[in-house]
Amino acid sequence: MTPSSVLWIGFLLAVVSVALVVALVVIGAIAKWGSYWLQAYFANADVSFASLIAMTLLGLDLKTIVNAKVMGRQAGLRIDHGSGGMTTQRLQAHALAGGNVDKVVTSLVVANGAGLVFDFDTAAAIDLAGRDVLAAIQARVFPKVIRCPIASGTTRTTLSGVSKDGVELRVSVCVTVRTNMEKLIGGATEETIIARVGESIVANIGASEKHTDILALPSLISSGSRANELSENTIFDIVSIDVAIVSVGTNIGARLVIDQAEADMLVSVSDAEGRRCQAVARTQLMKASVIEQQAIALLKEADVQLALAEAYRRGNIGLEPDSPPGSFDRSGHAAQSRRANLKIA
Repeated sequence: MTPSSVLWIGFLLAVVSVALVVALVVIGAIAKWGSYWLQAYFANADVSFASLIAMTLLGLDLKTIVNAKVMGRQAGLRIDHGSGGMTTQRLQAHALAGGNVDKVVTSLVVANGAGLVFDFDTAAAIDLAGRDVLAAIQARVFPKVIRCPIASGTTRTTLSGVSKDGVELRVSVCVTVRTNMEKLIGGATEETIIARVGESIVANIGASEKHTDILALPSLISSGSRANELSENTIFDIVSIDVAIVSVGTNIGARLVIDQAEADMLVSVSDAEGRRCQAVARTQLMKASVIEQQAIALLKEADVQLALAEAYRRGNIGLEPDSPPGSFDRSGHAAQSRRANLKIA
């Protein structure tokens, strides 16, 4: 073989090797991305082969993006370039930002089917803000019912209010709401609705003159509530407030009167006991004073006896005859034979 033929053979082998490598790459690419590209192509979902390769390099889920584009196209959403719609690049950016592509696209499909004005940018922003965008759209299309108060486990709780006649009423209401799309970002959630409705119900019960008025017409509980004020700055608009349960509790007014009477009685008993103790103390003081005066009198008597004894000893006093022995007075009694006579020295 001539040197030129060897060169040609080497060149042909190199070309064949490159062709084989290219064929293997093409086959591998078709095996990896071909099914997704064909799915998007036949659905007219506007997903290029290059974008599939780019998504793989970015670590994105090809199935999620392609299915989202196909779903959007079939639902009649704007997904083409230049239309400001749900393009492949926007879906990639939302997925890279940590958003839920499936929920965003599904919410757009639901909104479009219900005739609501809702674009991809708004849905993506709501999703990235942490809201459940799909649940919000569903609550807009199909109003949501919120129990007030929230049931705790298997126990059904109620709100408690007291009317002006002192009777407690226990109430549970159903609040029908729908999503306010303009307040989904930055608006308060259903916990605020529950708190405001509960406050309004308790206030309406307290403003009622008699509890029987509410039992006869339960709508009085909700009629005084202004739905627009209760739902202000929340993600919901209140459709209606309906009373589910009304029951009579305890008679708070009577209980308070009884408790007050018992407290007054205890105070009176305490005052009486205090006065009794003071009287007993005064009695004991008077007895002690009497005993003291008796002791002083005894001391004075002892002093008199001592003075008499001293005077007798000194001879300042003595005994002298008063009448002869055996004489009698007018009454017939024997007269004293002697009487004391004080002699002053």
